[in-house]
Parts: sequence; structure tokens; C-alpha cells
Amino acid sequence: MYGLDSIVYMISKFKDLDIEWLIMADEDVIFYEPNEIYSIIENMNRNNITVCGVRDGGIIKHRNHNPHVINTFFSVLHLKEVLKIWNKKEMLNQQFVIPNEFEEDLDLPYAYDTNSLFEHYYCFYLWLRRKKKKFLFLNVKMKPDGIANDVIFNNITILCHTWYARLYGKNKAQTDRIDKYLPESNSKYLEAPIVFKDRYYFIKWRLNFLKVKAIKLLKNHI
Repeated sequence: MYGLDSIVYMISKFKDLDIEWLIMADEDVIFYEPNEIYSIIENMNRNNITVCGVRDGGIIKHRNHNPHVINTFFSVLHLKEVLKIWNKKEMLNQQFVIPNEFEEDLDLPYAYDTNSLFEHYYCFYLWLRRKKKKFLFLNVKMKPDGIANDVIFNNITILCHTWYARLYGKNKAQTDRIDKYLPESNSKYLEAPIVFKDRYYFIKWRLNFLKVKAIKLLKNHI
């Protein structure tokens, strides 16, 4: 999953590149109909939509957090539109919730919490919403295991998110579960990928983790 540091780093790296649409996916996302992403982009372009993804609450059985923002396991971002208004300082100051701020019909199948600030990256998407940027939230169907989920657009299953890839090869139960969703394929990259790597990512992640832990401990003692 993409953290806040990853989003800031991504913007800093991509701002001078000629990229209009950015497609992001976790390593445990399995694409079944990748060409349908073009249909999503056409829809977003036609309807002036900036962000597309799956709600982080109420739509996936085990994600019961904020339904007004997305979970970043898969998303499409109109990067050029974001860069037109990009303001890092302003964005970082958006990690707060205003009750009933977003008027939405949240008729969702699972629990959610509109007051949740569970993920540090929420501020990026809350900032975009407060900038009146439009979101397209995709439909989801849970797999029988109650963990993995399909992502659907126009009644077509585009991909499966297996979850818990970090346990693949380490935990037999999770490995066997994920193997069920892996299609037989010999496909390879048509072109060599361009890799952007933040050498200080783990250090920043660790410092942020310790900061959050310290804040929680202080609150418990007040």
C-alpha cells in the first residue's frame, strides 16, 4: 500500500514528466482484464474525474475505515490535473475530519467509519475532495475466502486484490489461498520497467511509526 511519503515522493519524481494518467497497483493485484482500465480513463476524462479507486470503508469486508477516500491497492489518478493545483504544505494540513462534510449516499454492505483517519495518506485524498475534485468509486465483490476481492467496472471484473502478499511464501495458508487466484501465464514485460526508488523510505517509515506510537503513549497518560 502507498503511504503518504510515497505519494509525496511520487509527485516530486513525476512532476516534470509528461504523464497525464497514473495507474497504481499493489504487488498482490492480479489483472484479469487490464485493457478495461482504458474504459475507466475514458469515463474519467469524459466526466472530469480526478481519482478512481475503491472505498476504504464499507465495501470490503475487512476494511471498515473511511468510505470518503480510497484504499490505494488500485487507483487511477489524473496526474496532470493534480499537478495544476499541487501544494504540498496545504495537502499535509488536511488530515482531519469534519462531520457530514461530504454529501454521499453511503448505502454500503459493510461497516465503515466516516471519522476514521486510519491511514496517513488520507490527507492527500481529503485535500483533493476539498478542492472539489471528483472521485469515481468502483464496485467490489468479495471472494469466497472473505479476504480477497474482485474490482468491477461496467459489470466487468477487472482485477483481483488478494491481500497479504507480504506473507506469500512465508505463511502456507496465505500462500495456498493466493495461489488459487494466480492465472497460468507466461507473459513478460514488453518493455523494461523504469524503477523509482527512495533509498530513505524505510528510515522515514520507521521514524513516522515511532512518532505515531509516541503520540499514542502520551495520549494514554494524559
